[in-house]
Amino acid sequence: MIKKLDKLIVKSFIGPFIATFFITLFVLVLQFFWLYIDDIVGKGVDTLTIVRFIGYLSATLVPLALPLAVLLSSIMTFGNLGETFELVAIKSAGIPLLRFMRPLFITSLLICGLAFLFNNYIIPVANLKMNTLKYDIIVTKPAFDIKEGVFYDKIDGYVIKIGKKDPDGSTIHNIVIYEQNYQLQDDVIIADSGKMTVTPDKRSLEFKLQNGWLYREKGDRMSTNTEFVRIGFREYNKMFDLSSFKLNKTSDSAFKSNYQMLSMRQLDKNIDSIEKGLASYDKRMDRDLRTSLPFLKFLDTNKTMPKAPPIGHAKSLHELLPDSVRSAVRERALSAINGLKINIEQPSYLYNNQRQELLQHLIAWHEKVTLSIACLVMFLIGAPLGSIIRKGGIGLPLVFAVIFFVIFFLLNNFGKKLVKQDVLEPIPGMWLATYVLTPIGLFLTYKALNDSQLFNKEFYFRMIKTIKAMWARKSVVSSE
Repeated sequence: MIKKLDKLIVKSFIGPFIATFFITLFVLVLQFFWLYIDDIVGKGVDTLTIVRFIGYLSATLVPLALPLAVLLSSIMTFGNLGETFELVAIKSAGIPLLRFMRPLFITSLLICGLAFLFNNYIIPVANLKMNTLKYDIIVTKPAFDIKEGVFYDKIDGYVIKIGKKDPDGSTIHNIVIYEQNYQLQDDVIIADSGKMTVTPDKRSLEFKLQNGWLYREKGDRMSTNTEFVRIGFREYNKMFDLSSFKLNKTSDSAFKSNYQMLSMRQLDKNIDSIEKGLASYDKRMDRDLRTSLPFLKFLDTNKTMPKAPPIGHAKSLHELLPDSVRSAVRERALSAINGLKINIEQPSYLYNNQRQELLQHLIAWHEKVTLSIACLVMFLIGAPLGSIIRKGGIGLPLVFAVIFFVIFFLLNNFGKKLVKQDVLEPIPGMWLATYVLTPIGLFLTYKALNDSQLFNKEFYFRMIKTIKAMWARKSVVSSE
């Protein structure tokens, strides 16, 4: 009986989990394209490249889609069982809720393990491929498209304006071409009509112009004695280089050292190297300060300055100096301070950069674990929540799933931002969402075990009615 029950609950969970996972992944992919739509659309990228990019992008979004899928499918599974009174029948048979949750708890642990392996081994490769391909797409110039009456400046060294285009898209009229000339003035070509075609290898754009003029100015830039040349033509061929419009493939090695493209073992190695580098800055700063400030060698071993004896009625050292040396002493002091400032600024800048790099590596390290554990945390919230609300389908479970996922997403991002700003240490910052949501999950589990009326509106109606009755009796007593 128990084995059949376990199969029932797992089968009830798998279907909604797969559906919600792919729906969530689809929504997250759409969100990414909304952010980068201007950088991708209109670049003339072929379909195969777009499909590859979507595949890499989907792989990088799997760690974020899994927790939401576990949360929503858990709520739907227990909500459906509660709505059809199967949950009540199971409890009446003497099977506690925790025993009922056990198969899905084990399933969630397996999902956590798979998510960790995916985060540690697949995500770095997917990030590397996706970021390389995204860089190639973004730096690619927009696809060739010259519109009527618009100055087109996407071809290096040229500005082209076409007055009219025939429906065939090739015959053009009233053409004006400005060619950049690094001498006196830009060369100008004006033609009445022509043909615009792209060569078969798609590397060049050819203009076969008819009935026009070429204007050019010759001479020395530094002289006023220049020559203006006007050349008329009946036919004139002009070629434009389109090599910059092609999608160039960047080597994966250009991004492989980025912290997002590393596994936990590689991150550990980099973190150790960065920490050793930061420790060397402390020794360097101590050495530079002792060189620039000789009086530091006279300090006590505990580095505390002895209290200076009283100096008569003088309020500062400046008043004790003779007038003849005050200016020289002040200049030497300012010079020493400026030199010390220069010696400190550069190491400080390098130290801050190294510190930021260390924090980014630590964030990436902890994120591989926290996003995996999030699947289990979401189950601890979703399973008892579904048994309490006892509503299946997409409606109410989706509302609660979105609410808790938004809380998780915001806490995770807030924690990451605080770690980046060096306000929180990586452990409390990156685990902030887990610290907050785990007690909520345990609280909901406790309520579910005790058949809580937490989300039963009739319970609140009865409570409000009781309060109103007590208030009415109190008002009657007080009036008497």
